Amino acid sequence: MTSQDPERELLRHHGDVDAAPGLVDFAVNVRAPSPPDWLAARLAARLADLGSYPARADELAAREAAAARHDRTPDQVLPLNGAAEGFALLPELRPALAAVVHPSFTEPEAALRDAGVPVHRVLLAERDGYRLDPALVPDEADLVVVGNPTNPTSVLHPAEALRALARPGRVLVVDEAFMDAVPGERGSLAAATDVPGLLVLRSLTKTWALAGLRAGYLLGERDLLARLAARRPQWPVGTLVLEAVTACCEPAALAEAAALAELTTAHAAHAATALAEHLVIQPQAPFLLLRVPDGARVRRSLRDKGIAVRRGDTFPGLTPDHVRVAVRSPEETALLADALRVALEET
Repeated sequence: MTSQDPERELLRHHGDVDAAPGLVDFAVNVRAPSPPDWLAARLAARLADLGSYPARADELAAREAAAARHDRTPDQVLPLNGAAEGFALLPELRPALAAVVHPSFTEPEAALRDAGVPVHRVLLAERDGYRLDPALVPDEADLVVVGNPTNPTSVLHPAEALRALARPGRVLVVDEAFMDAVPGERGSLAAATDVPGLLVLRSLTKTWALAGLRAGYLLGERDLLARLAARRPQWPVGTLVLEAVTACCEPAALAEAAALAELTTAHAAHAATALAEHLVIQPQAPFLLLRVPDGARVRRSLRDKGIAVRRGDTFPGLTPDHVRVAVRSPEETALLADALRVALEET
C-alpha cells in the first residue's frame, strides 16, 4: 500500500483528526486534557536525566512494576512507546495469515498490510451485539488480533471466548488499551500465563492522559517478546516512558485508576441514557457507538456548534451514519445531546 491508497488513509484515520483546538472533544478517547499533578511531577523530576541514555535500571524497574501489577515475571514485559508500537512490531512474527477482528482499532491491520502480511477481516455483526464468535476466525490464521474492550463498539468480550481463539502455532494478540477503564478489569487476560501464544497490549495513554508521551507495554512469553524486539534499536524506549510505566503500575496509581473506572462507568451510563435514541449498544468502555441519520452532515453541524465526534466509517464494518463519542462528564454530555438534537432538526 502507498500513502495515496484510499483504504490505507481510512485505516490511518484517528480521532485526533476529528478534534481541533476550541472544540468540546468527544472524538479522542483520552480521559483528561492533561496528566494528574502527581504524575506530571514524577515525569518532571526526571527531566534532568535526559542528558543521559535511558538506564538499564530504569527499564528493569518498569518491567518489574508491570510484572508485579499483572502477576508475571519481568522478562514477560516489554515496555513500548504506546500500544501502537506493539502493533508495528507484529510483522516481526512473519505471520502467513493475520485475522483481525472488526469493527476495531484499525492500526493493527494498517501495520500488517504495510508490511505485506495477508489480512483476513473477521467482521462481527450488530445483530449479534458485536459479540465475538471464535468460529468466524479462519483455522489457518497464525496471528489473530482482537480488542477487549473493543474500540469503537464498546463491547467487552468474555475471557472464555478469547481463550477459545488460542491454539498451538498461533499468536493471539489482545488489545487491552482500555481495560483499566473497566471496573475490576473483568475479562482481562493480562495475567493469563496459561494461554499459549498470547500477547496482551496495555496502554497508559488513555486513563493517564499521556497521549503525547506514548507509553504502554506488551505482556507475553519471553521468547515471543524476544522475537518481536529482535530488530528494535538500542535504547528503544525513553527515560520518561519508563518512568511513566513504573509510576502508573504502582499500588497508589492502581487504586486511583480503579476509582476512575467506577466514575467513568457511571458517566457512561448517564451518557447512554442521554443519547439512548441513537445508541447502538450499551457501552462497556469509556466511549459509545451511536448511529445518526445523514452522519457526515450531522458531524459537520456538530463541529459548527463547537463539538467534535469521531467518524465511524473508517472502521471496517461501520457506515457513515456511525459516530463514536468519548465518555465525558454529565455536563459535557448534556451539551452534546442538545447540539445533536438541533443538528438532527436542521435540513
